[in-house]
Amino acid sequence: MKVFGSLRVPGDKSISHRALIFGALAEGESRVTGILESADVHSTAGVLRALGVDVPALSPDFVVRGSGRTLRRPTTELDCGNSGTTTRLMAGVVAASPFDATFVGDASLSRRPMRRVARPLEAMGARVELPPHFGLPMTIHGGTLHDVEWTSEVASAQIKSAILLAGLVAGVHARVSEPSRSRDHTEKMLEARGAALHVDGLTVTLDAGSPLRALDTVVPGDPSSASFFAGLAALARSGEIRLEHVCVNETRTGFFEQLRKMGVRVTEEGRRMEGGEWVADVVVAPRKLHAAVVAEADVPSMIDELPLLACVAARAEGVTTITGASELRVKESDRIAAVVSNLRAIGVEAEELPDGMRIQGSDRPLSGRIVTHGDHRLAMAFGVLGAARGNSIEVDDRDCVSVSYPGFWEDLASATRA
Repeated sequence: MKVFGSLRVPGDKSISHRALIFGALAEGESRVTGILESADVHSTAGVLRALGVDVPALSPDFVVRGSGRTLRRPTTELDCGNSGTTTRLMAGVVAASPFDATFVGDASLSRRPMRRVARPLEAMGARVELPPHFGLPMTIHGGTLHDVEWTSEVASAQIKSAILLAGLVAGVHARVSEPSRSRDHTEKMLEARGAALHVDGLTVTLDAGSPLRALDTVVPGDPSSASFFAGLAALARSGEIRLEHVCVNETRTGFFEQLRKMGVRVTEEGRRMEGGEWVADVVVAPRKLHAAVVAEADVPSMIDELPLLACVAARAEGVTTITGASELRVKESDRIAAVVSNLRAIGVEAEELPDGMRIQGSDRPLSGRIVTHGDHRLAMAFGVLGAARGNSIEVDDRDCVSVSYPGFWEDLASATRA
């Protein structure tokens, strides 16, 4: 397999969600260009519309007319589809609003843990009702909140963002500390919009009565989506691929760094700051692949890319070990169990660990059928592995990629040459 050409992956999913939410809460109009038009982002747009915000149909260029943090009581349940980001971030917004709202989602999202976001919101004064399994449906009784200083047990940008958004809408002081650094798009985008926010190591503080002004957003390419094509290049025999206008925020580029450690050539060109975020063209070319060792400190910056890393590791020399990644068990699927079982199904020696996995690389042909459990990351990761020379891998649910990358299969076909 040879990789070639240039590709601009869809807009960053994390920034797309936040561009809509912050535009909705600001006073005035915010223009959004390059948004990711995926199922998850449509879920956020739909929830905001249900709360009375003027969000037009998603397109490459549109304007959100902000409500100034005054939302309308919903007349229906807030359907978040498959999107944990929609659920947890909007939970913070609703907690500070003077009404009740019930969050629902698909079967996968309904199983994901919501107690971790309910607890800090309850500490701020909201009341949250959860079913016995602590998933969805989740009903939040919002209202007057008070200051909070919260120490999170896990590094989670979604929990951190929910607390900061609750503090923002309520006009109260909010301080969040984490055990390790999680994605910081919320902090960067709030600061760019004038919020009085301070970052001190692993602690983020939002001042009471913080302002929020409207601001236009150009959404850069999603590094998680770009990673699939970086992984494709790592598995190639020859060639080079250029991934244009990718967000290279350091809390998101752990996969690129891991590829470098495995021997792949990964370079950034034209690095520049746009709207508070670093962007660059990422150029990737194959080299001899060596096994990786991923520890807990490495996980937050590449949590969504670990299934892909496991697939790349199946072709690396040696044994790759991933630990400290128990968070993978509460994603769209139990990604530890699902990745290991699927690797075994196609002929890879793989072992499930309590908080990760171990993969023995080889160059023998791999073949079989992958069960994705409706998980878009698994479908794309094994799609990339299936494109490598000598492999014949069938993905059971190709359509589930629409959650984050609707055009993935077309872009995969265009980037490869036998």
